Amino acid sequence: MSEKSDTQRFAIFRAKDATADVDSTIMELAPFSPTAAEGAKRVLEAGLDHGTVQKVLFQMPGFSLVYVWFKSEFPLPRHTHNCDCLYYIVGGSLRMGSEELGRGDGFFVGKDVPYTYTPGAAGVEVLEFRASNAFDIKLLANNPLFWEGAVKTVLAQRSAWTQEQPPSGLQ
Repeated sequence: MSEKSDTQRFAIFRAKDATADVDSTIMELAPFSPTAAEGAKRVLEAGLDHGTVQKVLFQMPGFSLVYVWFKSEFPLPRHTHNCDCLYYIVGGSLRMGSEELGRGDGFFVGKDVPYTYTPGAAGVEVLEFRASNAFDIKLLANNPLFWEGAVKTVLAQRSAWTQEQPPSGLQ
């Protein structure tokens, strides 16, 4: 006689059914410095939300898959998450340090490891695989000059972002 398991064994998901509000469904803001808080507030007010599309494609206890499209020149602050994450690029490109990564490439970032990257000229689309269905984001950008530059970038790119299409053709 077998016990009934609460573990999901099979599931199908469709992009059209994805949840668009990642922050309220699986990602919470961790406490961060007053400089980062003020900078984040200013960059959001400038229109940062026009530069990204994020969708929860799949989640279950202990696992999640998120699609993220960061448009050209999106100012992604240095940050961490409280769980391991595997990233796979489905379109566009990014620069991480001295490395240029494109479609089919990826990278792994361990729990609490600080990182950032810069989307390429056409932006970048990534799939984020996590062994968690809830995680945080902790902004580490404590330099006011970063936030000042980020606001300038958002103001300069905001109208162009509305015209951009995902480099993979996904939508």
